[in-house]
Amino acid sequence: MENIKAKKSLGQNFLKDEAVLNHIIESANLSKDDVVLEIGPGHGALTEKLAAVCKQVIAIELDERLIELLHTKFVGNQNVEIIQGDILKINLPELVASSQLLVHGYKVVANLPYYITSPIIRLLLETKYPPTEMVVMVQKEVAERIVAKPGAMSILAVSVQYYAKAEFLFTVFKQSFEPMPKVDSAIIKMSVTSNQQLVTSDKEKTKKFFRIVKSGFSAKRKTLINNLSNGLQLEKKVVEEKLAQLGFSANTRAQELGVEDWRKLVVLL
Repeated sequence: MENIKAKKSLGQNFLKDEAVLNHIIESANLSKDDVVLEIGPGHGALTEKLAAVCKQVIAIELDERLIELLHTKFVGNQNVEIIQGDILKINLPELVASSQLLVHGYKVVANLPYYITSPIIRLLLETKYPPTEMVVMVQKEVAERIVAKPGAMSILAVSVQYYAKAEFLFTVFKQSFEPMPKVDSAIIKMSVTSNQQLVTSDKEKTKKFFRIVKSGFSAKRKTLINNLSNGLQLEKKVVEEKLAQLGFSANTRAQELGVEDWRKLVVLL
C-alpha cells in the first residue's frame, strides 16, 4: 500500500527525508497539549511524527487512494483522525468548532499541495477560527515571496503579512521527495497576529484595504500614483499628497510599501 504512486494532478510529492521530517517537528515546537491540523498527509510520514509529540492530529486528505492506507497505519492511534475531503471545500469553521481544534487553539503543520498553496494559506488566515501558528512547506520561490520585505513586496506578501508574521525557516532540496519535483521547497512559519480576529470581523475595513492594495499593484511598471488614481478614480494630485504625508515620493511603486505603510495609506484614502 505504501507503494501508492503520487498523482501529478494533485501536485503530490511525498517527503521521504527523515532529517527534514524531524526538522519540521522541531520547528513546530509542539507540546503534548497541542492539537494539529495537517493538510495532505500523503503516506502519513509527517502525521506519525506529529502524533508522537502532540495531543491530537486531524489530517485532511483529498486522495481517496490514500485513505485506506492512512486508516490502516493509524488504526491503533487514538490521537489521529483521518478525514477524506478537500480543504478548500470543507466547512472549516464547523470542523474547528466541532473538534478539539477550538478548545486551546490549534496549529497547522503540513506539506501543502503546491498548485493550491495560496488559496489554502488565504483560507486559513481569513477563516473565523484561524490557527495560532502555521509551519508549512511550500515552493521555495513562493516562500521567498511570502516573507518579502518592502522593496520586493507583492500582493501575496501583503496578504499574508496583513494577518500574520511570516518567517523563512529553511530550504528543503528537491532530492528529499519522491517523485522529485523540479524545484526546491522551503519551510515557513506564520504566526497569526493577535489582531487577526479584529481584522476578520471588520469586513468592510479589510475589503477596503485589499481593494486599495490590488489597485496599487495593478500595473507593475507604473508608479503607485498612476495605479491608485486609475483604480480608485482619484486625482493624481490627491494621491501624491497622501503619499507625501507618509514620506513617499511621486515615483514610489507598490512593492516599496510594507503592510504598515498600506494600513496608513488606506486611512488617508
